[in-house]
Amino acid sequence: MSTAAPVLPETAAVYWRPRVDAARLRRRGRLWTLSTLAHTIPFLATAALMIALEPLAFPVAAVAVIHAWGIPALYAARGASVARPRPRGAEEPELTALGLLGDLLGHDARALHAATGLALERGALGVWLVGEAGALLVRPGGRRVDCWCVQAKPVTSGARPIDGELPSADRTAHLLLALREDEAGFATVANLAFSGAAWRVRRRLRAPMRPALDAARALA
Repeated sequence: MSTAAPVLPETAAVYWRPRVDAARLRRRGRLWTLSTLAHTIPFLATAALMIALEPLAFPVAAVAVIHAWGIPALYAARGASVARPRPRGAEEPELTALGLLGDLLGHDARALHAATGLALERGALGVWLVGEAGALLVRPGGRRVDCWCVQAKPVTSGARPIDGELPSADRTAHLLLALREDEAGFATVANLAFSGAAWRVRRRLRAPMRPALDAARALA
């Protein structure tokens, strides 16, 4: 007798979204690449045309090239921001929550989280780095990273989610448990903030977090 795989109840709130799988992730990645090219190629073409018509227009052409470089960088910065630490609460609840999160992680993942603030988790879609308000998904091959923004909402007080009142490690633990329960559902509920080259995301991560991305890429 087969048992149905668990499904996150939060997916019911985004019923219009198709359930994420590897094929949909690949299509989303291509769309992000095409969107980036659509934003950058016109600037590069303008710069090339200006130099061809008037070499003295080099300063203006350089500005166009800077714009072409800056647009993908801004997108990557938005993606990397999902891993940004949130303000800490009182010390005692934070330490208690950190101990509970440590129980969910293996030795290596626990050490990595202590150093970087990100919890590493292997999944069917790739290698995840779970933070307090989002997650990075390093796709197989380690060259592309998807950045997901999602809040932990385990309980509510009336209509008001209490995510902001949770200790930081509790927020990470709730997201990690949701990911383990239903990886595809987790990616369906979360909002994709960026999908692109791993090196772009790495440049925009805080320096202490970069070893986590390096470790995830090595596993992927």
